[in-house]
Amino acid sequence: MEKITSRRNPICVHMKNLGASRSYREEHREFLCDGIKLLEEAVKAGAEVTNVIASSHLPFPLPVDARVCFTDRSIIDSISPLKNAQNTLFTTKMLPQGGFERGNGPYFLLDGVQDPGNAGTIIRTASAFGVEGVMMTGNCADRYNPKTVRATMGAVFRQKTYSMTIDELTSLQLDGVIFIGAAAWGADDETYQPVVPGSLKNFRSGRDENPLKNTVFAIGSEGRGLSDEVLELCAGKISIPISPECESLNAAVAAAIIMWETSGL
Repeated sequence: MEKITSRRNPICVHMKNLGASRSYREEHREFLCDGIKLLEEAVKAGAEVTNVIASSHLPFPLPVDARVCFTDRSIIDSISPLKNAQNTLFTTKMLPQGGFERGNGPYFLLDGVQDPGNAGTIIRTASAFGVEGVMMTGNCADRYNPKTVRATMGAVFRQKTYSMTIDELTSLQLDGVIFIGAAAWGADDETYQPVVPGSLKNFRSGRDENPLKNTVFAIGSEGRGLSDEVLELCAGKISIPISPECESLNAAVAAAIIMWETSGL
């Protein structure tokens, strides 16, 4: 088994660059992941694992094409951009970025959600509630940022995600896709409808067999909300009632509530 003794080893340098640079990740179509649990999820999902560096025993077999190396914990700490790095780092190829495909819906659009933890949590929650796809537009966190990947808890390998431009979203709207915008409760705009328990489930069952198959729920950043460009696409608006003492909900929490309400579970 190969042993790495220097942080200047080419694999270490490559991994460090993957963790630090979005442009480097996109150039190599590869990203850095952290932890034995995430590695297990990647293997189960059939992800193309390329390199593994560990400072402890690996308890399950890896794909034959993966390059496996062992090293000291200090070298792992020098590679990982995360606080409290785990004993295993690995790289995997990015999933193919195909065009948007309609399915059973619903879909969720992240509009400028910049925090990697929030973006990753939303992807994880979407996988849990059977969301057809997660779209990302504006200045969103990179879905392959190590912090985003860690927050997905493996859903990055399962959940369909799409990077979308405003022009692409506009084309979907013109093709019959309905956009629903979410905003903080108490917005001055009276067109926002409150989300109350059962309201969106009733919406799902109140018309045809699956009325949400062509529906996209848009979630904005906590600081800015939805952009004007996305709001212009929205045929309707919803808001989650909260205590007047609170200004807004965390973006990931708001998304989770709406996902639950639309899941049919």
